[in-house]
This record gives sequence, structure tokens and C-alpha cells, in this order.
Amino acid sequence: MADLFVKQSLDEIRFWSRIMKEHALFLSLGFTHEDKSLIEEAQQFIGVFEKIEQQLSTYTVHTDPQLLKQFNSQVYQAATSIWAYKRKVLGLILRCKIRTNNFALLVDHISREAAYFANRLKELNEGKLKPLPEAIIKENVFFLKIMADHAKFIGHLLDPSERKLVEQAREFSYDFDQLLYQTIDLDSMRPHSETRPILNQFLDENRVSVVSLRNFKKTAKDLIEECKIKSNIHPLLADHVFREAERFLHIIDMFEASLKKAK
Repeated sequence: MADLFVKQSLDEIRFWSRIMKEHALFLSLGFTHEDKSLIEEAQQFIGVFEKIEQQLSTYTVHTDPQLLKQFNSQVYQAATSIWAYKRKVLGLILRCKIRTNNFALLVDHISREAAYFANRLKELNEGKLKPLPEAIIKENVFFLKIMADHAKFIGHLLDPSERKLVEQAREFSYDFDQLLYQTIDLDSMRPHSETRPILNQFLDENRVSVVSLRNFKKTAKDLIEECKIKSNIHPLLADHVFREAERFLHIIDMFEASLKKAK
């Protein structure tokens, strides 16, 4: 169990610290020149998570679990701090205190990811390593919402003349909204929904849709990097959302393996 704790901790921090660093960059790029203090705060967070990545590189799967537990607590503080910063920015946007190119939903979206990251670190330090059936459903609620948001952002940030891609993004947004509502319904049916056949079917359905969206994001990412489509999507943002779809597929794999072991 100690080895699993170290492995999962390193994996979560490796993935989400990079995501948090990129969030800070995207926020800074979206502010106007009037919001210098907010830009400076975002840049400070870039530095915070770069230092975390540097420290992470010194740890291995053979690291003392107690040392990793301390590192988790340190990163937890950084994750909660950037969450508070994102919620502050969201409040300023909703009260029309600032004008920014960052959508309110996008800022809410990235704050949910910061809260998720902080919670994962907390769970790991509490020894919660194996996913429970109820956690499988809740985790899918989180990621399906993330995927639906991504489709909406892509649709809005593509140039309107890219009609086919915009329409595809809208279709993905609708599909993932429907999957999200279906998952919320399933969550309300617990504990009866905790039977393995239902959960296996549920994960299979989600996998098919996530693979389709992942492939769409990959195509869009490649086209953006090659300057073959018109959009306001930063190439790093295109890669960012692609990696998050890959992460969801990885988590689905993990859940399916966990269900097989429980047989």
C-alpha cells in the first residue's frame, strides 16, 4: 500500500501541477493591461508550480512515504491558494469589476479542477487509494462536466467561419451534457446502481464518447499547430484539453481494472 500511495501521489502531482501552471498562464493572457496586479499574481503561481515540478523530479517510486505525505501537504496548500485566486477572479468577472477575455465559465471550470486536485491530495494523505463504486460515479460526473465545458470553449474560440468544426464542437457539447445528466440520474439511484454490470456498461459508454472527443481535440490541436484553421485557441490550450481527455480515459481504465479485481 505504501508503494501505491507514492506512485499515485507522484502521478497526480505530475499531471495536475502542469495543468495548474498552464491555467495561470491562460488567465494572465486573458487579462487587459489594466489588471496588472492580477497578471502578477498569475505569474507568481506559474513560478510556484514550476518549483513544485522541479521538486517532484527529485522523487521516485522508492521515496519514503512520509516524505511524500509532507510534499502532498505542501502541494495541497498551493492548489487551495490557486483555487482561491481563481474564485476571486470569477467574482470580479461576475460583478463586472474587470473586463477579460477569460469566460466566466472557463474560470469556474479551472477552479473546479484546482478543487479536484486539492481533494485528491487530501484523500491520498488519508489513505483513500482504491476507488469505491460511488466514487466511480462522482469522478465521472466531474470529468464529463469538464469534457462538456471543453467542447463549449472550443466552439466559442474557433473562428465563426470554421462552420464545420464549430458545429462538431456543439454536437460534442450536447452529447456530453446528456452523458452528464445520465450520470447524475445514475448517482441518484445508488446503492442499486453500484452493481458491477451497470457500472461496466456505464464506463463503456463513456469511453466511446471520450475517445471520439479526444480524437476531435487531437485533430484540432494538429490543425492549430500547423496554422490550418482560424481560431483564438492558443496551441498550448489545444494540447492542454487534449491531455485532459487522455487523463479521463486513463481513469476509466483504472476504474474498469478495479471492478475486474473486485469480482
